[in-house]
Amino acid sequence: MFEKISSWRMKFFLWVGLPVIAVLGVAFAAPDVAPAWRAKSGAGTPGTFTAVREECGKRSCTWHGDFVPTDGGAARRDVILFDDPAGLTTGGTAAARDTGAGKGVFATTGGNTWLLVTGFTVGGALAAVAWVVLIVRTVLGRRRPDEDEAAIDRLARKPVQG
Repeated sequence: MFEKISSWRMKFFLWVGLPVIAVLGVAFAAPDVAPAWRAKSGAGTPGTFTAVREECGKRSCTWHGDFVPTDGGAARRDVILFDDPAGLTTGGTAAARDTGAGKGVFATTGGNTWLLVTGFTVGGALAAVAWVVLIVRTVLGRRRPDEDEAAIDRLARKPVQG
């Protein structure tokens, strides 16, 4: 497979793209896998999220606000609400769970953040493994010409049986 890689785009992807994907997937998504799965299963500290501001990009919007636990524990300020419910407005509230995610809390209505975070983490891990395999095969491939020549010489000395 690796012998057939000839285009510069493929080489660029393999040598630059794979490590970038690996770092992004493992470094940024992996820390939130366990909190996302805890939220999916309904675990965590229940409380109320109050929307303070909304940030919108090209494809989606993210609510930032304050989370206050139902049991009266320490509030978390300026956190993201993952899986936010439709119709949330500034000053509005939503039931949420704090499961230990570094930047936010999860709405109790559920959503697909757990799937997205898991997918990015698995993709990053697979990219890391593929990159290591590529490096190992490249290093070993550079050592093989001498071994291949010796094998060809040995085969050339044997008579062909027909």
